[in-house]
Amino acid sequence: MEGTTNSIKDRYAKLVEGSWFSQFCHGSNPWMARYVYGLIFLIMNLLAWAVRDYGHSVLAEMRRLKECKGGKECLGAEGVLRVSLGCFMFYFIMFLSTAGTSKLHERREYWHSGWWSAKILTMIVLILLPFLVPAEVISLYGEVAHFGAGVFLLIQLVSIISFITWLNDCCQSEKYSDRCQIHVMLLATTAYVVCIVGIILMYIWYTPEPSCLLNIFFITWTLVLLQLMTSVSLHPKVNAGFLTPGFMGLYVVFLCWSAIRSEPPEEKCIRKAETATKGDWLTIISFIVAVLTIVIATFSTGIDSKCFQFRKDEAEKEDDVPYGYAFFHFVFATGAMYFAMLLIGWNTHHSMKKWTIDVGWTSTWVRIVNEWLAACVYMWMLVAPIIWKSRQATESQV
Repeated sequence: MEGTTNSIKDRYAKLVEGSWFSQFCHGSNPWMARYVYGLIFLIMNLLAWAVRDYGHSVLAEMRRLKECKGGKECLGAEGVLRVSLGCFMFYFIMFLSTAGTSKLHERREYWHSGWWSAKILTMIVLILLPFLVPAEVISLYGEVAHFGAGVFLLIQLVSIISFITWLNDCCQSEKYSDRCQIHVMLLATTAYVVCIVGIILMYIWYTPEPSCLLNIFFITWTLVLLQLMTSVSLHPKVNAGFLTPGFMGLYVVFLCWSAIRSEPPEEKCIRKAETATKGDWLTIISFIVAVLTIVIATFSTGIDSKCFQFRKDEAEKEDDVPYGYAFFHFVFATGAMYFAMLLIGWNTHHSMKKWTIDVGWTSTWVRIVNEWLAACVYMWMLVAPIIWKSRQATESQV
């Protein structure tokens, strides 16, 4: 048994040392595999966008899609959900088939990193299959996708906060504290300057009139959250420094900006309609950047499975998998739902213009709630250890 394991390891090592083409054909490099999965995810979501914006002439010929109650506009949203369902099924199957993989020489590892011909064929079948199911099934998937997209946002939030706290702990460690002191001060100062400038610019751009009370509330509350996070972080019992609240401030300011940008273009406080006719190229560039950003965010979150491990003190072995395969595919499965929600504005009966993404009041409130939740989770992660220690001390005294 041991000889068989060693032979498998030797074969794996030889394949890893080979060219990238041989690795792709034989399947041996999990690091290369994750990029292939990311490319597949990008292609599937671009297909969903193409179905939404340019697929009406083709999809209208399909009798089943004519059952969509919202007419042609809903046909585009339903087409997005059908492609999203195929993408979700592909990654969910990969999630189930790779769950529990822990060693590089396991058969499930070879399935994750190889068998690309079978996977591509499976992907094509799963993309076509949803176009043959009744509209009621797609409507049900659309409702479930709201929950799945929320799960994706929560996973992404925890991943971002974990990265920020890890960076702060690394800079404050005995090994790097003296060396990184100036760098931390510069990064924290830059983060706060960008936050303040961003808030000022949002006041200028998105509150042109005193009647824009909702935008004023969003921006002002973002400033309040920045102050709260800083105050909690600098509390003597917490003493987390300026770096983490500065980076979290960047994140919440970005979410606030994204939320306001998601407001309908007809809104008087968002002057998009004037520039739409003059700068369609800007809309296209913004769309492309948004798509690539979402794919990269999904990819980076998928390989960050360690932030969800309860036992982080276990030493890694040489033959351990470099990242959690099942978690990786689960993130992409929920990411497919999230991407679909962005393309349809979180509303299956919401009409979206060409080259737009994540536009509508539902999208705005999803971003705002995500911002508030991010600030609350961050402050709770700072306060929770102190509360836990005080409870333990009280119980020990009793």
